[in-house]
Amino acid sequence: MTADTATTLLPGLPDDWASVLDPVLRTERTRELAAFLDRERAEHTVYPPAGDVGNALRLTPLERVSVLILGQDPYHGPGQAHGLAFSVLPGVRPPPSLQNIYKELKADVDFQPPKHGYLVRWAEQGVLLLNAVLTVRAGEPNSHAGHGWEEITDAVIRAVNDRPDRVVFVLWGAYARKKKRLVTNPAHVVIESAHPSPLSATKFLGTRPFSAVNAALREAGRPEIDWQLPLSVESR
Repeated sequence: MTADTATTLLPGLPDDWASVLDPVLRTERTRELAAFLDRERAEHTVYPPAGDVGNALRLTPLERVSVLILGQDPYHGPGQAHGLAFSVLPGVRPPPSLQNIYKELKADVDFQPPKHGYLVRWAEQGVLLLNAVLTVRAGEPNSHAGHGWEEITDAVIRAVNDRPDRVVFVLWGAYARKKKRLVTNPAHVVIESAHPSPLSATKFLGTRPFSAVNAALREAGRPEIDWQLPLSVESR
């Protein structure tokens, strides 16, 4: 694995992420992932755009992570994905899962739902919005699963697990909950429930994860998350 290939996959990583991910970014498996993505982008539309793929890591450096919310793979519709799990670009209607997240926020922490789904404000506070797979072919969910992203994002989870300060891991749905095995540090807290997808929303709504996150952070003397988002943002 060359440094150039690593830079192509995840450009502009903060130094702390670059340091802990360097071993996995130099493996043969990652070289194969890079080659696969080159073919996919040549033959298909791939989301998010290449420059946005590492946004979760760029916006939330390792040293600032206090919460990790794990998604599966990016939204696969036009103009939606921009590198943060569950987030969509300004001007894009919040997808159904995010609408259910907003419903739960309103019930849990008196959140006022905005008309947008742009979650950058959370990322800037230390909420790592990580998908397990960081790219997807347009219109084909899970199409990039099993090609090597999981090894990289598992390394991200392990790096967060190694942090000495408490981190709250939020795992929604069966896929995310399988990653609980990577959280071994007793300093941390895991909050898990059904996924906010419409298919499982009845089991997600009422779980109050957002107040639970802040209670766990408060108990450890860490700053709470202000979950309220700006009510409007400019289109990008």
